[in-house]
Amino acid sequence: MTGRDNIGRSLFTDYLGLQDELTEQELDYLERTRRFVDHEVLPVIGDYWQRAEFPFELIAKMAELGIVGDGIEGYGCPQMSPTASGLINMELSRGDGSLGTFLGVQSGLAMRSIALLGSQEQKQRWLPGMAALEVIGAFALTEPEHGSDSVGLEASLHRDGDAYVLSGRKRWIGNGSIADVVVVWARDTEDGAVKGLLLEKDTPGFQAEVMLGKGSVRAVWQADLTFTDVRVPLDNKLPGANTFKDASVVLASTRNSVAWAALGHAVAAYEVALTYSKERIQFGKPLATKQLVQDKLVRMLAEVTTMQLYCLRLAKLLEAGKLTDTISALAKMNNTRKAREVIAMARDLLGGNGILLENHVIRHMADIEAIYTYEGTADIQTLIVGREITGMSAFT
Repeated sequence: MTGRDNIGRSLFTDYLGLQDELTEQELDYLERTRRFVDHEVLPVIGDYWQRAEFPFELIAKMAELGIVGDGIEGYGCPQMSPTASGLINMELSRGDGSLGTFLGVQSGLAMRSIALLGSQEQKQRWLPGMAALEVIGAFALTEPEHGSDSVGLEASLHRDGDAYVLSGRKRWIGNGSIADVVVVWARDTEDGAVKGLLLEKDTPGFQAEVMLGKGSVRAVWQADLTFTDVRVPLDNKLPGANTFKDASVVLASTRNSVAWAALGHAVAAYEVALTYSKERIQFGKPLATKQLVQDKLVRMLAEVTTMQLYCLRLAKLLEAGKLTDTISALAKMNNTRKAREVIAMARDLLGGNGILLENHVIRHMADIEAIYTYEGTADIQTLIVGREITGMSAFT
């Protein structure tokens, strides 16, 4: 195996021996996903990313792993702990942010919306196929004029006989152009409350257009959605989705997965930098013999280790039913910020080679920008935590 083949492959970074805390099942999920990333994802993902092409072949292979479900119980979802779910998110993001984003939308947003807020009939109809990746889901909340202030969304619905009539636009909707079912959040014109509907593909009046020109998570498709007097059957209303707080419950449950994803990006950058600095010869010696290089590598390792501790604690709190929205917000804020710093140091260590897709770092550098923003920007997370610790809101 050449040095080039080594770049990007897992080095099993675990300086504090945290894997000793994992169960056999959690280790199996970790190793299963890690092999998939090393042997299936890394050899091809750069080409998909460069072409901004969705990797359907990788999704088909992912389906065979049995890793989709985010810990949802029953309905064909594989049994997994919060730690196992996090490890899967981490490893997919170590391979590519687009795959991590796809999984986050599929299981963390779309499936979890149905699991938390749907009827038994809706769960039985949709969740088994979604867990098997035979059915693709999307989550439509963000609008062209409402991102961080999504509570002000303008898409509307009203009841008309045997259906709801849905109108408006959505933007940045992951999987929106390929989804079989979309969880759409819109404001009921009768009572002003935000409610959730399940919109099926090919419904008349529903259009989805892939967004072009992205410089981040290029191998997953976000879409602009347009609803023109779309008639949605009454049975497609999520019975538990009756206020914006219900949408917030879903978002809060997925912020911890974003913290895990950021960890995956940071681990990828650190491991590439470590491998590269040991193999790259300059002035007759490996880069790793230089004091400045070792300083950066150790600082990167320290940040990665801190992020690992954050994530494991998140999982334990979630498992114990003690995870709060503000703890998830703190972890998301910390890990996305630190991942940016780690990736920037890796880019620095690789010099000019750091901008080559074959060395992966520049792809992670671009992708972390999307993760830093979605599910609430770092600034929004800061205000959420600040409100909790001071008792005073600084949002306005």
